[in-house]
Amino acid sequence: MAVVREGLSILDGIDWDVGPGERWALLGPNGSGKTTLLRVAGMRLLPTRGTVEVVGETYGRCDARAVRRRVPFVSQNTLRGLRPTQSAHDVVLTGREAALETWWHRFDQDDHRRADELLEAAGLAAAGDRPFGVLSEGERQQVLLARALMARPELLLLDEPAAGLDLGARERLVSSLAALAADPATPPVVVVTHHVEELPPGMTHAALIRGGRMTAAGPAAEVLTSAAVSSCFDVEVCIGRVGGRWTARAAAGDVNPPNRN
Repeated sequence: MAVVREGLSILDGIDWDVGPGERWALLGPNGSGKTTLLRVAGMRLLPTRGTVEVVGETYGRCDARAVRRRVPFVSQNTLRGLRPTQSAHDVVLTGREAALETWWHRFDQDDHRRADELLEAAGLAAAGDRPFGVLSEGERQQVLLARALMARPELLLLDEPAAGLDLGARERLVSSLAALAADPATPPVVVVTHHVEELPPGMTHAALIRGGRMTAAGPAAEVLTSAAVSSCFDVEVCIGRVGGRWTARAAAGDVNPPNRN
């Protein structure tokens, strides 16, 4: 699969399968094509070449809008597209139809009950009536995650969910993601990030992307190695795990990008 825009190759040679029950981490430098790949996987961007099959549907041969309701895509664009004066409860409700406003659809008592339950599970039971725009950054991310779960998705795509969060908010979000990863009822999940520290325990697979190409993909323990991550980010790092969480630090004595010429 490839994506070319104005003669520039954004993605090329992508061959990627996400299987049932898998939890994927997708890492790479800025501009490497991570978000573009996620948009293609969520049927938000038609590739220039190749075939994309998502939840049994082939992009270009199906109603992509219907598929998007089954494959929520949580990103900063989602955050910016939602009216800040909506209540947190209503923001969660919109996830049922992948809409931006509740007035476009009808919701019954079961829908309202599910939205309340998702907010409660996120630790935001008391925030349901508060305007979305006055919530903290961390609270908004938790609401977006609840919104994504509202439709009982078949695939969950998270684009840098911890970006911009302070330490406490990041850890609360990671805890929520870890609970999702551990739940057998959770559909396949893909988490895009720049930082391995933002990955929750329970990630089963990982892929590294650089310059629009996947440089490695497979079981997380085999992909997230010091050598592979160093090569992908062009800086020598040591990758480790503590308590089920991934860690990364600059290799001792070498904090400058290596010369690979």
